[in-house]
Amino acid sequence: MTTAPLLVLCALGPEVWALRGGDWRGPVGGPPVLVRTGVGRRRAAHTVRRLLGSAPGGYGAVVVAGFGAAVAPGMAPGDVIVANGVRDAEGHLFAIDSGPDLTRALKVRGLTVHTGVHHTADHVVRGLERRALHLQGALAVDMEAAAVLATLKELRPALPAAVLRVVVDTPERELFRPGTLPAGVRAWRTLRATVPALVAWYQESRPADPQPDTIHHPTPSTLPQEAS
Repeated sequence: MTTAPLLVLCALGPEVWALRGGDWRGPVGGPPVLVRTGVGRRRAAHTVRRLLGSAPGGYGAVVVAGFGAAVAPGMAPGDVIVANGVRDAEGHLFAIDSGPDLTRALKVRGLTVHTGVHHTADHVVRGLERRALHLQGALAVDMEAAAVLATLKELRPALPAAVLRVVVDTPERELFRPGTLPAGVRAWRTLRATVPALVAWYQESRPADPQPDTIHHPTPSTLPQEAS
């Protein structure tokens, strides 16, 4: 049984803040490590490289979590979109095995969840471009997840990973339209509410026989650790 902590990556400070205040009781490996990567693929990849190279005991799994935009119609602010794959701007698709288990853990806790492909873009996607991404099979768009998964594939291919986005804006109501603030508050509360599901997913998905260099002895604490 692994004693390594869960690494949770967010692009923005408010995302870290939302998750930090969640119910992290009982996580395997002690308090999770919450990290703000900054926005964009370059920053995300750099952060993952730095963390994997500097952590003396490693991590037991990686979660990319935060706010995102839905590209499929019929979704509402506060819905959760769990990735079963992430595609980058060049068309590479990174498959994720965690989708069904994490979706189930979130639904058990009463959250509205959709599962599908996320697209990692290099810019804010609006209007017709969203429709085009949906026609290509995507449900959500972000700016970091593919870079995280590409770096993990290169450096730690066996490390379990999960990606989720809480919807802030939708094709029917984009960020620049009135109502964004209420939608943001709803999404922030939902992101915090995902924490028990993340704990449960990590409990179930952790490797049974970790490699020696992935063992970590956490500092005694009941709160998430944080790095940025």
